[in-house]
Amino acid sequence: MNQKLKIVGWVAAGAVAGALTTVQLQAVARGSLAPLPLEELQQLAAVFGMVKTDYVEPVDEKKLISEAISGMVSSLDPHSQYFDKKSFKEFREGTSGRFVGVGIEITMEDGVVKVVSPIEDSPAFRAGLKSGDLITKIDDTAVKGLSINDAVKLMRGEPRTKVLLTIFRKDENRSFPVTITREEIKTQSVKSKLVEPGYAWVRVSQFQDRTVEDFARKVEELYKAGPLKGLVLDLRNDPGGLLDAAVALSAAFLPENVTVVSTNGQLADSKFTYTANPQHYLRRGGPDPIARLTKATNGALKNVPLVVLVNEGSASASEIVAGALQDHKRGTILGSQTFGKGSVQTVRPLGPDTGLKLTTARYYTPAGKSIQAKGIVPDVMVDETPEGNVFAALRTREADLTKHLTNGEEAKAGEPMTDAQRAAEQQRDQEREQARKRLEEESKKNPGQRLVPEFGSDKDFQLQQALNKLKGRPVLVSKTLTERPEEKKEN
Repeated sequence: MNQKLKIVGWVAAGAVAGALTTVQLQAVARGSLAPLPLEELQQLAAVFGMVKTDYVEPVDEKKLISEAISGMVSSLDPHSQYFDKKSFKEFREGTSGRFVGVGIEITMEDGVVKVVSPIEDSPAFRAGLKSGDLITKIDDTAVKGLSINDAVKLMRGEPRTKVLLTIFRKDENRSFPVTITREEIKTQSVKSKLVEPGYAWVRVSQFQDRTVEDFARKVEELYKAGPLKGLVLDLRNDPGGLLDAAVALSAAFLPENVTVVSTNGQLADSKFTYTANPQHYLRRGGPDPIARLTKATNGALKNVPLVVLVNEGSASASEIVAGALQDHKRGTILGSQTFGKGSVQTVRPLGPDTGLKLTTARYYTPAGKSIQAKGIVPDVMVDETPEGNVFAALRTREADLTKHLTNGEEAKAGEPMTDAQRAAEQQRDQEREQARKRLEEESKKNPGQRLVPEFGSDKDFQLQQALNKLKGRPVLVSKTLTERPEEKKEN
């Protein structure tokens, strides 16, 4: 059972993370409010008073109010959220790509933490930790039985504080302690390499503050190795992030001033069209990494043959990029239908340590299409392995989330589902059950092993098909993948 849960967690990671938001950051909240519903507010105050005086034990007033706000906001849709002090700090770390810790990418294996790779020039890297090392204890706490989030919390802390890790290194069959001093870590959201002369692979795993700069720098390095004949932009399992970073990345490949994405909501400033122009992606002014990249490569990225890899875990900001490049026919979108998160959240501080992430708009591709609860449909459907989409049915998508928004083009909520939609839902349930059974069988045969090859490796089937597309060779198109039909939202 534990093995099953471990692998289910892994194959679902991209889709769960797909709930990550495409965000705009705004510092000023709205001052104008419509008249307040006084009767309902009086009821709220009455409930608060009853809980305070009549509940079986004393209740912290601040906690009660915080939970009330959180419940009100979370009832709207899956992506609106009230941030208390702790969650606001974690959110800002996630979008900045910076945190205080030891600097390792990790997963869980057999109940302990496994080092996927140390982040370059991090404390863990300098301490000699290697890929495949197992962390069995963090200070005095045994890792066995902890969740991965609990393990992460134990390894994070304040700058210049120390943490003692007990390491088991399989290939040396020994355990040893390593004391590491925590420091601020800058995560890398962009990876790149020359797959073969002239053909490059660039993976963007999340859209953070530093993503555009990292992307520009890495592509410049690739270009210095020689002219590019083709490029694969890998957005698989990219859960999204900052809107301006998605606009900037799109601008690297598109002609200046063409539409990248438009947004529409109740507020006047939520009705906006973002173009491939620095004024729409440089939040703080300063140097423009995309302009520098275009100059350094003599505009090569505007014309180099391009394939964009996407899957069910590609969400939000990554869907903006894929949709813009698809609508402008700038590249071939290859893989499987994406997550389908087509809404924009605005983050507004409520005080020095709290904030509100609120869905304020839907976004639309340059052709005016909403991908909300639908996703981007690839130009070429390709399975994740030669044996098919092994566990894709287990990944959650936007349309599977409770209280998800419709895309504005669907039938209104509350209308009954058609027979065809019910049949499609039943088929997906059957596919999920088949995938779970196969998961159990495969995990028994290969305990602790990856069931889908690592992205960017020589066993990455979709990457190989992308290279075939760039070279004009036959592509092994999926025989089973089809566009997921739009769904009506039931109450």
